[in-house]
Amino acid sequence: MRRFQADFKGFTCRFGLWTSVLWLGFVFWPSAEGEIQVIGPAQPIIAAPGDDIVLPCHVEPQINVEGQPVEWLKPDLQLSRFRYVYLYRDRREVRAVQIPSYVRRTALFTNELRRGNVSLRILNVTLADEGRYRCFLPTLAGHRKDSVVQLVVDPNLAKNPPTIKPQLNTNLQTPDPEDTTVVKSVLRHLGIWVSVLVVFIVLLLSIAGGYLLRHQFLRHSLKYDPAPPAPA
Repeated sequence: MRRFQADFKGFTCRFGLWTSVLWLGFVFWPSAEGEIQVIGPAQPIIAAPGDDIVLPCHVEPQINVEGQPVEWLKPDLQLSRFRYVYLYRDRREVRAVQIPSYVRRTALFTNELRRGNVSLRILNVTLADEGRYRCFLPTLAGHRKDSVVQLVVDPNLAKNPPTIKPQLNTNLQTPDPEDTTVVKSVLRHLGIWVSVLVVFIVLLLSIAGGYLLRHQFLRHSLKYDPAPPAPA
């Protein structure tokens, strides 16, 4: 009887351990899948001199970043007092440390910050603007806080047809940075709900398994325990 009790307790401990491992895995899998990160384009942005361009960058999944600092830099430039292509801090543009050649030529789409869009607009690009641009959110709650966008300015490209250039302001609207953002968001939420359902099923199976084991234990206890002696 004692041997059976020891075997039963050992099996119960192993069963509970594996159940806990499965439960933790399913709980933490959705959070890792939906980790906040900064996303930029995989391909370079190509423009002709004089074009007005947008360097796409956004936070995924979509969150409100209106209260967070946003830094656009050129990582290949030597550090100096003027190190920022564009700096957004305390809900406003900061020009004191901005590279002079980008003053009044760059802006964020501030109305889109609530949707995680931190794309940078540059007016009238020149050959000097070519290079790598780093979009960096230093206080973002995620491991991937930045993304690098490559800008290629090709003088051999035909300039875009002349148009009336809009006044640069921070109230410009822009479409979603990625057409697939909505689809990804739906798939992510679907995956979370599926994971929750799987966790629920695992818990139900654990409860059912515990009940069956307890029932089996009681049956064996009654089988192996000797009957009490009859009263004299």
